Amino acid sequence: MPELPEVETVRKTLEQLVIGKKVSNVSVFWPKMIKNPADTAQFTDALTGQSFLEIGRRGKFLLFYTEEYALVSHLRMEGKYSVTESDEPIDKHTHAIFHFNDGTELRYRDVRKFGTMHLFLKGTEFEQRPLFGLGPEPFSEEFTVEHLAERLGKTIRKVKTALLDQNTLVGLGNIYVDEALFRSGIHPERPANSLTETEIARLYEEIVATLGEAVEKGGSTIRSYVNSQGQIGMFQLDLLVYGRKGEECRNCGTPLSKGVVGGRGTHFCPTCQKL
Repeated sequence: MPELPEVETVRKTLEQLVIGKKVSNVSVFWPKMIKNPADTAQFTDALTGQSFLEIGRRGKFLLFYTEEYALVSHLRMEGKYSVTESDEPIDKHTHAIFHFNDGTELRYRDVRKFGTMHLFLKGTEFEQRPLFGLGPEPFSEEFTVEHLAERLGKTIRKVKTALLDQNTLVGLGNIYVDEALFRSGIHPERPANSLTETEIARLYEEIVATLGEAVEKGGSTIRSYVNSQGQIGMFQLDLLVYGRKGEECRNCGTPLSKGVVGGRGTHFCPTCQKL
C-alpha cells in the first residue's frame, strides 16, 4: 500500500497535471468504489462543471478541491492515477475517468478494486469519516515528542502496532515503521509503554527523518507503485531492513530477520534491535 511519501509524490505530480482543468463529465465503471454519496449519479453530477483548484493530502488520502467540493481519495493497495488523451484505449482495470474540457482525462486504475472515493461539500471533509479523528501529520507542529510519548505510554500493544494506528500518526505504514524502528534500535515487538524517554525521542527523530528522506526521493517502489507520471520512487535503494530478510545488517553484519506483528510482515535486526 502506498504510504505517506508515495501519496505525497502522487499529489505533487498530479498538481502539475490537473490544476485548472475543468471537468466536463465523469464516468464511473465500479460504483462500489464511491462511498459518499451513496448514489453514483449524484457523485458524477456534482463534479461535472467543476474545476480542480488544489490537491491536498491528509495522511494517505488525496484531497482534490474544486470550487464547491472536496474529493477524498484513498489508493489502498494498487490504486493509480494517470492523465491521458481522451482517445487512448481504456484499460480494463480503469474504474473512474474524469473527462476534462481540453480533451484530456484523469483516469483512476485499480487492479484490486480496493480504492475509495468520498465526495463532501468543501469545508466539511474533516468533520466525518474517513478523515475525522486521524492523528497528526508527521511534519506538522502537532506531532511532537510529547504527543508520541503520550500515545505510546497509554498502550501495552507492540510498538509497531501502535505506530501503524492512524490515530497515533497519519501516513506511517509498514515499510517506514520497520525502517524507523531499525534506525532507532527498537524491536518491533516491544510493548509501546516500555519505551524510555530517550528511546521515544530517538524514535520521533527517526520517523520524521525517514519520511522526509523518502518524500525527497519520491517514495519507495515496492511491487507496483509508480507516481502519476509513471516514474518509480528511488528510496527503496536506501531501505535498511524492509524486504532484506536474510541479508546482512548494514550496521553489524547479522542476517536480518522477518516475522509477523499485527498481521504485517515485519523486518528487523535481532542484534541491533534487542527484544
